[in-house]
Amino acid sequence: MLAELHVELVAADRKVWSGEATIVVARTTSGDIGIQPGHVPLLGVLEPGPVTIRTAEGPVVAAVHGGFLSFADNKLSVLAEAAELADEIDTARAERAEERAKEIKDAAAESRASLRLQVAMSGSRR
Repeated sequence: MLAELHVELVAADRKVWSGEATIVVARTTSGDIGIQPGHVPLLGVLEPGPVTIRTAEGPVVAAVHGGFLSFADNKLSVLAEAAELADEIDTARAERAEERAKEIKDAAAESRASLRLQVAMSGSRR
């Protein structure tokens, strides 16, 4: 049996996911980071990007839009400004949002929609 760490993925408005994982990969202001059981304690600022949580049942992927993560005592807290699991994302709506953002030249909105589409197409949760 692989060692596991406890993960809590929380957005400003709700608990998104909680459970055990073998590794979590996230994008921080210092670059991408992988956190496994026994990692040194850390505090990191999240960049918008996918967060991949590898569990015994398979990967859980979320689109995370800013926030921070904290790891200590084999517990990882991912506190996001906004987060959506891959299977919660309405791809048709995200595609429309991306098109609208391109039309009005809103780079930030286009980036958010693009991330949502990337995560929806690449991941699923258990």
